[in-house]
Amino acid sequence: MITFPCCKINLGLNVVARRTDGYHDLETVFYPIPLTDALSIKKMDEDFPSATPCDLKVTFPVDNMDEKQKKLLTTLDEEKNLVVKAYRLLAEDYSLPRIHIHLCKRIPSQAGLGGGSADAAFMIRMLDERFRLNMGNAEMERYAARLGADCAFFITAEPAFAIGIGDVLEPADKETGNLSGYYIAIVKPDIAISTAEAFAGITPRKPQKCCKEIVRQPIDTWKEELINDFEAPIFAKHPEIAQRKQTLYELGAAYAQMSGSGSAVYGIFRNRPEGIDKLFCNDFTAVLPL
Repeated sequence: MITFPCCKINLGLNVVARRTDGYHDLETVFYPIPLTDALSIKKMDEDFPSATPCDLKVTFPVDNMDEKQKKLLTTLDEEKNLVVKAYRLLAEDYSLPRIHIHLCKRIPSQAGLGGGSADAAFMIRMLDERFRLNMGNAEMERYAARLGADCAFFITAEPAFAIGIGDVLEPADKETGNLSGYYIAIVKPDIAISTAEAFAGITPRKPQKCCKEIVRQPIDTWKEELINDFEAPIFAKHPEIAQRKQTLYELGAAYAQMSGSGSAVYGIFRNRPEGIDKLFCNDFTAVLPL
């Protein structure tokens, strides 16, 4: 059985308060993007000599990621991989057979695109369908939230306004959204930003206008109002990321922003932009219809 976990972008991201548990309350709009990994599972033969109930193979399409990212993902201990964690989490409450897992990574890591979270959530969805666990979306979201703050979003992978640590969701827009018919260009430089680094420069504050309301406005109004709080401190440390955002605007983007805590930036275009891969030849790039 195979599925294709999609990634997401943030349309605005505001850090509104520091919590007593050490986390931060956020306001953001998660928007699904058709850049996907590929994830498959297969029941393990009873005689297969595996020391683990789920073995994981990670591969990469040609020319998708730089060698540093490939090394990072292939050397991760299986116990730390969110796909394996998803299997083990469900196995605590459900009788699951032993399985082989094959994960083909196309979504770049450390990008702010939620690739790992998507893989985990889609794993829960696939296990539910394949082995007839009959959990329902609400229960799957509860399991997913235990794996990561934005994992619950990927259970339905529909545009959502998120609050709390990113785990409390409500519909963000009408079913089609107001980006239907646009194109997105994603540019991910070879820069890794840790969560600690991202939050170090943040002073929590409530925005003047909620991002949920802004994304329902015409896209021409977004540039002046729709803000990612992580941009200012991260751009100060990594001006090359800010330059990529500016270049996307110069190419005609109706709106551009860094996604999450970076380092990927995206531009939303009314017409398909050309030459993105050549212009950003040292970066991961993708151009996709929305």
